[in-house]
Amino acid sequence: MRKATVTVGLLADPGLPAEVARDLVEELPDALREHVSDGVAWQVRLRCEPLVLDEDGNIPIVELARRERQRRECDLMVCVTDLPRHAGVRPVIADLSRTHGVALASLPAIGGIRLRAQLRKTLLHLAGELGRGTVLPEHVIHTPAAGPIAPVRLVDSPEDGIDSSLALVGLRGQLRLLFGMVRDNRPWRLVPSLSRALAAAAATAAFGVFYGSIWAMSDALSPTRLAVINLFAIAAMVVWLIAHNDLWERRRRQPRGENVLYNASTVATLSVGVACMYALLFAVVVLAALAVISGPYLAKTLGHPAGFGDYLMLAWLASSMGTIGGALGSSLESEDAVREATYSKREQERRARRRRDEETGSAEQEAA
Repeated sequence: MRKATVTVGLLADPGLPAEVARDLVEELPDALREHVSDGVAWQVRLRCEPLVLDEDGNIPIVELARRERQRRECDLMVCVTDLPRHAGVRPVIADLSRTHGVALASLPAIGGIRLRAQLRKTLLHLAGELGRGTVLPEHVIHTPAAGPIAPVRLVDSPEDGIDSSLALVGLRGQLRLLFGMVRDNRPWRLVPSLSRALAAAAATAAFGVFYGSIWAMSDALSPTRLAVINLFAIAAMVVWLIAHNDLWERRRRQPRGENVLYNASTVATLSVGVACMYALLFAVVVLAALAVISGPYLAKTLGHPAGFGDYLMLAWLASSMGTIGGALGSSLESEDAVREATYSKREQERRARRRRDEETGSAEQEAA
């Protein structure tokens, strides 16, 4: 007897959600057969497009599901977004509408460690929940693969058309969401957008390589003091980038907790990005110091035998000086970099895109 076919539509935001979904799409049919139901034939179709927001800041997944049903492209639908979602004050892993056969998975809440494996488990869990009692025969439903990592609680959703939400609870859940947001921003990718700042920092750090007074100062400072200077330099650059690019979230329309979360993720993202730039600068300065300053000459200037550790201390101070110098006047060099550094910019873009789409649709109807 031929099995019925159940088609799962995956609709993923561009960027990290699309990349992870592409990695999973080929293996999901077999995983669904193994962990959800072997009584049907599974198909998974992936489409990548930005998930726009309505004026309330929600992704209208019920509307998206109706559109897909009209096209007859899928029986169940799971959207994957890179935006954080909330049910009250609780971070949400996923929203479910069993009536409409649609769910929305939030990548940041799924976590920042083993993201591919965690998203796979979440998708299997959601497909099983959406299909239970509808497109899946009850007698062949298996126990779904383990759902998202605890602590997770099923809560009622305040959104129309959404039955329930999988929400994180407690401080651990909030920290997991924050870590996931920073991971989703991929802060190491900010380094190319800081190339001008890196060039200015390298030019300033060169003074530390060529001037003996800087050598003596690095020799006199303790590692603890150098570490404090290092942290101050990174903090100064982060503060400048936030102020210069207007990345601080001040809007009052959102709950205060969400503003705090968005600002914390922006600070953490930029801190990691600047730290990556600092590490690159430090490596360059160490190589420059080894190439320019001979060991005997450094020992003569310091008044004691010089070893590799002295070169590291010199480069440490020079890199911190360079970072402070590079921070002044530096900026993220593209709109994409600004958008990737902060969630609020992405949300504003998606609201604007939805308004444009609605205006275009209204204009076309009037013209018709």
